[in-house]
Amino acid sequence: MAEISFVEFGRKFAMFYLPFLFSLCVHEYAHGLVAKWKGDMTASLMGRLTLNPMAHVDWIGTVALPFFALLSPMGFFFGWAKPVPVNVRNLKNPTKDMFWIALAGPLSNVLLAFLGSLVFIGVVYFARRTQVYQSLEELFYMFIGLNLILAVFNMIPLHPLDGGKVFARFLPRVANDFLEQIEPYSMFIIFGIFLLGGGFFLFQPVYYATNVMMSVSHYLGYVLSS
Repeated sequence: MAEISFVEFGRKFAMFYLPFLFSLCVHEYAHGLVAKWKGDMTASLMGRLTLNPMAHVDWIGTVALPFFALLSPMGFFFGWAKPVPVNVRNLKNPTKDMFWIALAGPLSNVLLAFLGSLVFIGVVYFARRTQVYQSLEELFYMFIGLNLILAVFNMIPLHPLDGGKVFARFLPRVANDFLEQIEPYSMFIIFGIFLLGGGFFLFQPVYYATNVMMSVSHYLGYVLSS
């Protein structure tokens, strides 16, 4: 495996890992916050209702795999955070409440993507003629794209992903029982989907959406600064 320079590692760390880490923290915080609104204080009592990365670190998914990708010139960037605990016994309507708790994570990433596009309008307005503009453009492109990918990926209707709990509200009991039974094999199923090219169909819309959001923000920033 070819080595990368310290400068290249630092660039990838800033452009890829920091937006990834922040987005994961917001994602898990959103789960815990909505769980609290629905009556479950488990995340809050365990110190997980915070944006502090150390509260959400999974040493394999948040550190080892992402850093391996950063150190590899062709590393596939993949990872996850430690799931926020939810005690369904504290919820008044477990099926309905878990729907909103699970949906909160992907929705928070969609919100971050839109907020990123709004901030990028300001970047275009103030910095498009500066030397740092190209780096900032790359950073915001990555930030928006990462959050949209996190939202889409987590909505795959398999446990333990959020999509499994979101779709549980609409699926018949026999279908939900089946999804729970195959949960130990879900990651193998997901890897199989990606190996067979399913990632293209899953993330191609994300690629287009990211480009559209960046283009609109760039246009608005350019118009405002003209």
